[in-house]
Amino acid sequence: MEVLVRDIAKKLEDLAPVEYAESYDNIGLMVGSYDQKVKKILITLDLTEEVFAESLKKKCNLIISFHPVIFKPIRSLTGDSYSERVLISALKNDVSIYVIHTNLDLIWKGTHSYISKLLQLTREKVLFPKKGSIKKLTTYVPINYSEKVRNSLFEAGAGNISNYSHCSYNFEGLGSFMGNEKTQPFFGKKECFHMEKETCINVVFPSHKLNLIKDALFKSHPYEEVAYEIYNIENINPYLGIGIIGSFLEEMNESNFLSSLKKKMNLSCIRHSPLTGKKIRKVAMIAGSGSFGIEKAIKEKSDVFISSDFKYHDFFKSERKILIVDIGHYELEKNTKNLLKSFLDKKFIHLPVYESEIHTNPVQYFY
Repeated sequence: MEVLVRDIAKKLEDLAPVEYAESYDNIGLMVGSYDQKVKKILITLDLTEEVFAESLKKKCNLIISFHPVIFKPIRSLTGDSYSERVLISALKNDVSIYVIHTNLDLIWKGTHSYISKLLQLTREKVLFPKKGSIKKLTTYVPINYSEKVRNSLFEAGAGNISNYSHCSYNFEGLGSFMGNEKTQPFFGKKECFHMEKETCINVVFPSHKLNLIKDALFKSHPYEEVAYEIYNIENINPYLGIGIIGSFLEEMNESNFLSSLKKKMNLSCIRHSPLTGKKIRKVAMIAGSGSFGIEKAIKEKSDVFISSDFKYHDFFKSERKILIVDIGHYELEKNTKNLLKSFLDKKFIHLPVYESEIHTNPVQYFY
């Protein structure tokens, strides 16, 4: 069975909808065609010239990169930078490039959840839950058809609130209408006033499923002109956002925590603020550059905040209230390769998927 680039993209975007990417980000298909047949896939954190050479050696014609190879608009393609040379090589060798980045960071089963499992954290929650990612649908359905419409909306992804599914609020009332001479009313007659007993159905749904919800509504609703309203609501989605907070089953002292972290994340070294003298149980973490999360981690009464790319003065913000730990940008995000490989292996069992063996970290350490 042929697998096209669009099939891979569809599964990745089901996992991490493109709508959830940060506004500054550049994700999706960077180079190539959605109609290209995929032979083999190479997954990398960064797409360097060495990684591209690896893709050719392994005969991979689709590269999935976590960090965008095109981040800012390119005004020319002359080969003056490594990213331009990679793009030119991709075009010459008919290799497609797809990027999945901050949308993978924001979803619950994405970057942060994966690292949390490596650290064996429990009682997890999102550090910065995302607002504005939920919509509400209100529609009016003839009573005898309300169950059909409601179930159709549920199947399309509506009605999920935290750990509950099939959530809706319903009440009955009278709907009135009068169609003109061009209509074919399901009840009543054209150009005649009519009142019908209807159920008002209210459901919430993730914003990225808007088109699916509307399709389900229109296909299941008996009226030729469906009455409905869709609202943006400010409710927080507890399973969507940046960062994660979790707890160890047992507390430990700071030195033991740092040793454990170094082992679990396979680190050569760790930068950290002065030890606080407190036990470590509650952990806050942001993959990538996360200095903006220090105050929130303290507010959440976390014992330690793990992230990367802290500046010198950021470490002063700990004020011995929290242990600030910088394990490196690459070190935090390198496991996304395994996350994506595991996901694609389950979705495309006959398609070879490789993790890049190239160490792309541009930061080197001298001991």
